[in-house]
Amino acid sequence: MAILGQIRSKPWLLMGVIALALLAFLVNPDSIDKVFGKNPDVLGKVNGEKISREEFNDQLFVLQQQAEQQGRPKTGLEEQAWQLLVQSKLIKQQFEKLGFEMTDDYFWNQIQYDQMFAQNKQFFDEKGNFKTQELKKEIETLKNTNPEGYNQWLKTRKTVEYRLMARQVFTNISAGITTGKKEAEELMKQRDQMADIDFVKIDYAAYLQKTKINVTTADLENYIKQHPVMFKAEPSRNIGIVYFPSTPSPADDAATQKEINKLFSAGTDTSGGTENFQNTKNDSMFVMANSDMPFNNQYLSPNQLPQTIKGQITSAAIGQVFGPYKEQNFYVVSKLLDKKTSDSTLSRHILIAFKGSPAGEGVTRTKEQAKKLADSIGAIVKATPAKFTEFLKLSNDPNSAAQGGSLGWTTPETPFVPEFLTYLANNPKGATGVVETQFGYHIINIEDKKAGAMSYKVANLVKEVKPSDATEAESDKKARRFIQQVQGKSFNDFVNIAKKGNYQFSNPKAAKRFDGQLQGLGTDKDGEILAWAFDKKRTKGDTEFFTVEGTGDKIVAYLNGKQEAGLADPESVRDQIEVIVKNKLAAKQISDKIAGAKASNLDQIAKMFASTKQAAQVNMLNPSVAGAMEPKVAGAAFGAAKGKLSNPIEGGTGVYVLIKKSETVNKQPGDVKQFTESITQRNSGMFGQAWMKSLQDNADIKDYRIEIWNKLGNQQQ
Repeated sequence: MAILGQIRSKPWLLMGVIALALLAFLVNPDSIDKVFGKNPDVLGKVNGEKISREEFNDQLFVLQQQAEQQGRPKTGLEEQAWQLLVQSKLIKQQFEKLGFEMTDDYFWNQIQYDQMFAQNKQFFDEKGNFKTQELKKEIETLKNTNPEGYNQWLKTRKTVEYRLMARQVFTNISAGITTGKKEAEELMKQRDQMADIDFVKIDYAAYLQKTKINVTTADLENYIKQHPVMFKAEPSRNIGIVYFPSTPSPADDAATQKEINKLFSAGTDTSGGTENFQNTKNDSMFVMANSDMPFNNQYLSPNQLPQTIKGQITSAAIGQVFGPYKEQNFYVVSKLLDKKTSDSTLSRHILIAFKGSPAGEGVTRTKEQAKKLADSIGAIVKATPAKFTEFLKLSNDPNSAAQGGSLGWTTPETPFVPEFLTYLANNPKGATGVVETQFGYHIINIEDKKAGAMSYKVANLVKEVKPSDATEAESDKKARRFIQQVQGKSFNDFVNIAKKGNYQFSNPKAAKRFDGQLQGLGTDKDGEILAWAFDKKRTKGDTEFFTVEGTGDKIVAYLNGKQEAGLADPESVRDQIEVIVKNKLAAKQISDKIAGAKASNLDQIAKMFASTKQAAQVNMLNPSVAGAMEPKVAGAAFGAAKGKLSNPIEGGTGVYVLIKKSETVNKQPGDVKQFTESITQRNSGMFGQAWMKSLQDNADIKDYRIEIWNKLGNQQQ
């Protein structure tokens, strides 16, 4: 039962099958294949190995369930699912190249090391041995009794297999990362050697304050061509977005306040003005009929209540009303209905399962026989509580039985089945009784109780401040006027008109087809805008009008650029590299000026650029110069002749010219062995991510998703 309980605690193992298909084809796949020459069930290939639509949907399902468990949004995970699948395929290929095979025996021998199981003590016995056979039996039971749950286990198993393969591959490859003695000695030499220099630095930022340099598209393009590996681009779109929210007006706010005041004290129309929130005899029904949020029948702690009233609730009398008050975009009136302490209970139990129940593996007794046995034990224990332990050997919950039947201290919030919690809440210390749940019949003994914190039941009448029809009409009018103004205009005009109107503007410059959400937007229309932008009929300069369902918000989108697979479009990465390119152009100007002036000493150079001569001590291993990391400057210092003026050095923060005065050795403590171990450890830590990136950069990855989607779209039209 314990292991099964662990599996059942994972929603992604036992939930019903969820329709998550990214590409929901409406026609026969075979006919699509004949028409388009592409199999719609193959979304791509990694070094020739297919990525199927089923694999993609399984990976997406697992990610969405993880997101749900962690309270994160379940949308926008398509691209992450794709990248994980690509990396998993690459890992699998390396795993097999090393001569390994993911057999069933290998899986079960290694599963205890996977993160899903290794951190969970419930999967290990008291000696630290993994409960492999018990887990296998539980999964077999799942297969026989819950086909949908078993199907979810198979999806989860696939992700576990990839993680186990990755663990094996990284273990084998990282074992080969070593540091040779000569390499360590050379690095120690670089660490200990110091060069004393005088230098002049012409700082880029200071230079550019006085000298204007415009970075052209051609300048960006040249830089990209010089660094092609850094700028390999996937298909993306540069999209201008102007958002017109239907924000409630002051008049809308006043109307909502008037409405809640009427419900609070004047009375509802349906009651002819006789029933209001203060005098109603049925608070839950009144809230259900008149509130924008449902009635909550639970008892809550003060911290779970609206911010405005949580400080007042502790001294309030039952029936007291608070408000109306405003919380964010809502007007609220609250009424205290009841309050009670939330007791903590120490209990123990004996579980008598029956054939077919979740805890009934290997049990042959019927439900009727189980009830008869439980009632008999319950009567004996109720009469003589000391005999409780005599029956633990019959319990079908071996984990609690090993602890004397104890379940520890629980509260009403403990995730036990409702029938169990109800018995604990309604019975005093010392009580013993038999309770039926889905697991079987429990003989429960309450060992102790202690009062907990006070909790409160509150009825909240809530009215959301919403935009009126007039407000939505005004938002619609602005958006339609704007799209008319920008029709056929340049992107600069699009931006300037948006800024002049003080409209909300954003510009995702490298939006990918399956990102799910657009940077700077984040609405239910994001996916539709991406589909529009990636439609092969779209051309640069196209505009489109979108309405966000249920809100009245409007969006105007402008297609400013199309990036196909290859090197990145220069303008799409301007924000990332413009400063770097501008510094490089400045470095060339500075170097040319120094060469043209034929300066012979540092003072002349300092005077030319209104800079100062400085002194520093540098080494190769830690190339810090006056607070900036400048490896080129450190390298030039050790490469320059003593007392000779160096050529201009293009550094990261400025152009340097230096004179080496002397070299010294500052021997630091530590032997070669100790230093070698530290370097090896550092390199091992950095290896995994770099190796994975290299593997992906050099792989033959085919992505058919956009192509399949576009062809399907045409077919549907």
